[in-house]
Amino acid sequence: MKIAVLPGDGIGPEIVAQAVKVLEALRLPLALETAPVGGAAYDVAGHPLPPATLDLAKAADAILFGAVGDWKYDTLARELRPEQAILGLRKHLGLFANFRPAICYKELTAASSLKPEIVGGLDILIVRELNGDIYFGSPKGIRNAPDGLFAGAREGFDTMRYSEPEIERIAHVAFAAARKRNRKVCSVDKSNVLETSQLWREVMTRIAKEYSDVELSHMYVDNAAMQLVRAPKSFDVIVTGNLFGDILSDEAAMLTGSIGMLPSASLDKNNKGLYEPSHGSAPDIAERILRI
Repeated sequence: MKIAVLPGDGIGPEIVAQAVKVLEALRLPLALETAPVGGAAYDVAGHPLPPATLDLAKAADAILFGAVGDWKYDTLARELRPEQAILGLRKHLGLFANFRPAICYKELTAASSLKPEIVGGLDILIVRELNGDIYFGSPKGIRNAPDGLFAGAREGFDTMRYSEPEIERIAHVAFAAARKRNRKVCSVDKSNVLETSQLWREVMTRIAKEYSDVELSHMYVDNAAMQLVRAPKSFDVIVTGNLFGDILSDEAAMLTGSIGMLPSASLDKNNKGLYEPSHGSAPDIAERILRI
């Protein structure tokens, strides 16, 4: 099997180096091939996701990804910033299903900012749709407002979109995952305000009929954010859209004590995956971790 190793920026190369040691210790028939990504790729190729790196990722059986980003690239045009690499990989590889488990291990319970009785034994899974929503919807941009209270003023705009097939496929992923756990799915949306979420809830309810052995509940995202810190162990599988999943999964990370404790897997329709830590590139501590 070919593994594309994409270390990236900041602490990404340090984290990936340790993961590679684990893979090598397993003595599996793996072929590891490394390529630059993010800011490191921009430095050598002028783009955060060069064609050669993307081709390697497409040809590989799996991708081991570190982290991307550094403040020194903040002045670049948005399409050239390191973060565009991970968005590009998700889009070009069709990595639509993101798994983020949050487990509070007994030995690390004291590291959580919440009381042990609240987080002790926590084991939840957030399933985040990764290819749609406001991150990829169009149109988007910055313009002079054509109407509204401040017509003529500069405004930024993005478009939140979800089609039925997009919602259906992530629903099946979530219900299938719940069957391997405690058979409970909580679908998170904002259907009291957003048309997108109304469709989301409608489709989730319909797909649930194919999984009669799994309990489905619905929750508005603001309430879900509150319940995650009030009673996190009441959840089993949480399924939600791209934007809400981004926020809630980072919140869930802190239940375990640190976002550094959370792994992340992003899969396509054939279960080919990109595997990464959930944390960022942390350029302020790069090259210091292994000396501590």
